[in-house]
Amino acid sequence: MGPVKTAPRVVLACGEVRTSLLPALQALDSRAAVQLLGLRADERVLLSERPNLYGRSPDTLTGVDCPLPSANGARVRVVGTVAARAALTEGRLLQASAYFKVPATGPDHRRPWGHYLVRPGVVEPFGKLPHEAVAEGVLNGGRHGDLDVGLIADGLHTRLLRHPLLDHRPPLRSRPTRLRWVALPAEPGAGPSIERFTLAEDELRTVRLRVPEGTTGEGLAGLCDDLALHDWLLTTVVRILDGIRLGAGAAGAPPARQRPGAGEELPAVVRALRPAVDHLLHLWMPRARVAQDLAPLWDALEERPGFTRQWQTLVQRIRDQLTLHAIPSPHREADMGP
Repeated sequence: MGPVKTAPRVVLACGEVRTSLLPALQALDSRAAVQLLGLRADERVLLSERPNLYGRSPDTLTGVDCPLPSANGARVRVVGTVAARAALTEGRLLQASAYFKVPATGPDHRRPWGHYLVRPGVVEPFGKLPHEAVAEGVLNGGRHGDLDVGLIADGLHTRLLRHPLLDHRPPLRSRPTRLRWVALPAEPGAGPSIERFTLAEDELRTVRLRVPEGTTGEGLAGLCDDLALHDWLLTTVVRILDGIRLGAGAAGAPPARQRPGAGEELPAVVRALRPAVDHLLHLWMPRARVAQDLAPLWDALEERPGFTRQWQTLVQRIRDQLTLHAIPSPHREADMGP
């Protein structure tokens, strides 16, 4: 017998996540979530009700044969498959993500497709992979014709938004966000770490990670889905608060009214904030479905920039405003009868 061949070690994982509010007036229940996320007839949708209602589709595979993005202009051709999946949280937040892993080296010729299909979510380079340059190229966005994992995620997201279950009457206005991520090998003996978390554009975030050898692509995708979901929540609630006029006694503003009676209209601030209370505030649950070996990465985000600290401040602002508008104003005019 000849020597046993070992697969080259993985030195790079990349992915992108689309996160948006499901365009439906009512949140989907578990049965409807299964219908929405049933992307393959041969595999079931994963459903979980603890700690919150969560559904995840089976992975779908997209075959690719193209160059990888690269910061130094190197043209590295890869062949393989990109894995994509969708998730729905509490019947409200829709996510579509795509990801792949790349080994350090690959063959100098293309193999039959059967070889790549039994390695889902893996693309193999022709020759040696300049993983640092490719990681920066992915985060910066590639050239036309390069492998675009975001395009695959976007295609899945668009497909789901066209599902006949959706009435396209969302309870509040919001924008989708994109989170693009790369993961590189950590130093021997070191744990996972976040090297960089950047708000690159209004809707784009980039994350650069270091993870121990053997960290699974599915685990990394789950971590980044979780980061993307909570970043979307923060971004959306900040925009809601920024888009309304807070306070009851601002200069030039009419005096606050009493609690409205039957048939009366709610104050504008209450109307603006109520959808956030009804549909978003209960969704904050970091690390709920993050792999145990990657959960410590959330500690860094809690320290700086302080995701949960910022969230708690926003929630308190909302509650303060709703309380303020529930109290009768001492400044309203008395009804002076004859």
